[in-house]
Amino acid sequence: MALSKEKKANLVKKFGKDANDTGSIEVQIAILTDEINTLTEHLKEHDHDFHSRRGLLKKVGHRRSLLNYLLKHDVTRYRKIIKELNLRK
Repeated sequence: MALSKEKKANLVKKFGKDANDTGSIEVQIAILTDEINTLTEHLKEHDHDFHSRRGLLKKVGHRRSLLNYLLKHDVTRYRKIIKELNLRK
């Protein structure tokens, strides 16, 4: 359930500093959020797909750690990304 190249490029363009900025925290969080949303929809239909559920939990934990890092280092960027991605907290 990987992202298509076009969708990933759109996320990089929207959240990155330029078209090749795939490593910034905002881009990583945006990509993880999109993957989490896709996996969530998949698991609504396939209740017993425990391997995908584990992958979802790992992605959620990784996103949470990136958000914690961003919160500690730059609160304004943290608040901006939370608002743009409609994440709670």
